[in-house]
Formats: sequence, structure tokens, C-alpha cells
Amino acid sequence: QVQLVESGGGSVQAGGSLRLSCAASGLTYTSRCMGWFRQAPGKERERVAIIWPNIRTGRCADSVKGRFTISQDNAKNTLYLQMNDLKPEDTAMYYCAADHSCVWNKSDQEYWGQGTQVTVSS
Repeated sequence: QVQLVESGGGSVQAGGSLRLSCAASGLTYTSRCMGWFRQAPGKERERVAIIWPNIRTGRCADSVKGRFTISQDNAKNTLYLQMNDLKPEDTAMYYCAADHSCVWNKSDQEYWGQGTQVTVSS
């Protein structure tokens, strides 16, 4: 059974930082293309970042580029999203996801985590 469990969300002031983690069981991150999505109330779910198997870096959305960094620790089978210089518009539920293909605009993922809330106050 595949499980993705996010952690690290919370409430911070604008300009602060958070580090989200996604622990995987039932699969290794080298077998899937991993990524992060987020969804704010009244908004569509959007991809934030993607990382390809067996590499340490990936691609981030233009809205967070230069502030967010996606990475993975293969030894721990854990995915991370380092979020710096957070802004109120970053407030959303953040989801870890895994898919068999690595396509940026593919919204239908094989596996989803339960989400972790990030709230940024001004």
C-alpha cells in the first residue's frame, strides 16, 4: 500500500520560512516522479514543484521561483520543499504527489498525500 505523509506546515509571518517533508512508504522516490501541489480556498490546485528520479534538483513554478526549493533524500525516501520569503499569497493546503510520468501540467497524479496547511500572515 502506497502512503505519502506530509508534515512541516504551520503559521508564519510574511518573510518567514518553512520546510515541508513528505515521507513515502510502499514505493521509492526513484520509481516515481515526485512533486508538490497547493490549493487555496476558491482556487484550482496548482503544481508548485517537480523533481525527477535520481536527481537532487527540479523545477519550480514561476510564482515561487527563487524562494522555494524542491529536494529529496533517497536514503530516507523523503521529499522536501524548502519555502523561504513566504508571502500571504502562499497560504494554501500543500500536497505531496507521485506519478509514473514527469509532466509539469499533468494534474492527475497516481498518489496524493493528505496535505499540510501553510498559513502566512502579513
